[in-house]
Amino acid sequence: MPAIPRLTVRSLLVLSLTAAGAAAQPPAVDSVHAITRPREPLPSEGASAGVTRFSFIVYGDTRGRRDGADVQYEHSLVVESMLRTIDRMRAGPDPVRFILQSGDAVVNGRDPAQWNVSFVGLINRLTTQGGVPYFLAPGNHDVTSAADLANPGRQAGLANYLRAMSQLIPPDGATRRLTGYPAYAFGYGNTFVLAFDSNIADDSTQLAWVRSQLVGLDRRRYRHVVAFFHHPAFSSGPHGGATVERPTAALRAKYMPLFRKYDVQLLVTGHEHLFEHWVERYRDSTGRARRIDQLVSGGGGAPLYGYQGEPDLRAYVAAAAADSVRVEHLARPGLDPGDNAYHYIVVHVDGERLWLDVIGVDWGSNFRPYRSARQTLGDVP
Repeated sequence: MPAIPRLTVRSLLVLSLTAAGAAAQPPAVDSVHAITRPREPLPSEGASAGVTRFSFIVYGDTRGRRDGADVQYEHSLVVESMLRTIDRMRAGPDPVRFILQSGDAVVNGRDPAQWNVSFVGLINRLTTQGGVPYFLAPGNHDVTSAADLANPGRQAGLANYLRAMSQLIPPDGATRRLTGYPAYAFGYGNTFVLAFDSNIADDSTQLAWVRSQLVGLDRRRYRHVVAFFHHPAFSSGPHGGATVERPTAALRAKYMPLFRKYDVQLLVTGHEHLFEHWVERYRDSTGRARRIDQLVSGGGGAPLYGYQGEPDLRAYVAAAAADSVRVEHLARPGLDPGDNAYHYIVVHVDGERLWLDVIGVDWGSNFRPYRSARQTLGDVP
């Protein structure tokens, strides 16, 4: 029998390896793949009305150094830890019911490959293996920082974002969705959650829709209102301190007075790749003391930042003098990036009470931003 030519042997080997690894090869990239529906979707608002004890996870800024070429490595460490937490809490008194991500899923949201190769597969693990719904607010890297809704870069990034989230958020035309925008809301148990696009915080249509969601809200049922979006109103990293970015200025001028008026208690933000916690204290129209907790949680996998300095809030506080506003920096980030950690937060809901646990990942597993990892949200009733 004649010897098989070397080229044929090599070809057979290539074919064998190709067949064995076919499942690991990413599909051809032409459009963004939708994230898989959660195995345990949220029930309708009415069906969950009696729920008063549960938890949810918050975090942000998952973009990675090799977006479009490989799975986000640092984000994968966070996801693995989340899956363990979800599994551990599943049979407990306050199981994790959903995840909120405050934006910057990928480096360049206009590139479908970055979503498909680096991000979507990780989130599929959370929705299928973890079984929980996943909600994402758009960051500047996802839809660009353009304020103009017609900006071509924004339109491309927004189309990709909406494809990725098409199985997870309310559809256009739904009561809890602003048609054509990445702004939506949902209610679960005694908690109401709002997402909007802070890149366009000046947009009057979005602002009016957020107001409409708050105006008619049944606060006898919804004891807690949470808003999540990308840009923080206050921060001390490279996007904050002495710098006041356009979205931040708009949030301070337009959204913070709205949040005070309608008693929004918790803001979940990112943009700064670190952890910090701010408290805005004020008095409502009846003179009652209130507070808004703002979490800045950008430790989902993007390169970490360090502390740059306190923002100058004198003009902000003066403009809100009628509400007796004062702002407290409850937990500050470390000076150097290495002083901070990749992390996520578990927010616990128990009737009128809210508290959080910050969970550091990998080398940051001992992360203790409050000299512990636990903190009360709001004033204890």
